[in-house]
Amino acid sequence: MPFVVDASVAAAWLLPDDDNQEAERALSLLESEDALVPDLFWHEMRNILLRAERRHRIASADVLACLMRLESLPLRTNFDDDHPTVIRLARKHQFSAYDAAYLALALIQAVPLATADAKLKRAAEAVRIPRQA
Repeated sequence: MPFVVDASVAAAWLLPDDDNQEAERALSLLESEDALVPDLFWHEMRNILLRAERRHRIASADVLACLMRLESLPLRTNFDDDHPTVIRLARKHQFSAYDAAYLALALIQAVPLATADAKLKRAAEAVRIPRQA
């Protein structure tokens, strides 16, 4: 079953000091499943990597290398934004439209959401999104 992956999980795949079990589980699932990401995922990942570069967590050359590594994974970008659902979820759970986009994609596709964000995990449980295996 496909699943939605957010930037917090993908960042842990790429950054040397970001280690978490949720990310490891999601990465192992990619061996047999595709992951879905909203189009904003790529903007978030570029921003995360540039911040890591500025903080000297990664070298300048690693920014593009990390993005190329992400592009090599079975990540399917969803460009069909459901504005009403994103706005409703952001209002209901008091978080950004960015986080709501991941939640909306998982809800609409009826697939699990892989996230390291505790607030987003609670919101996923509240709207009965299945847990990632």
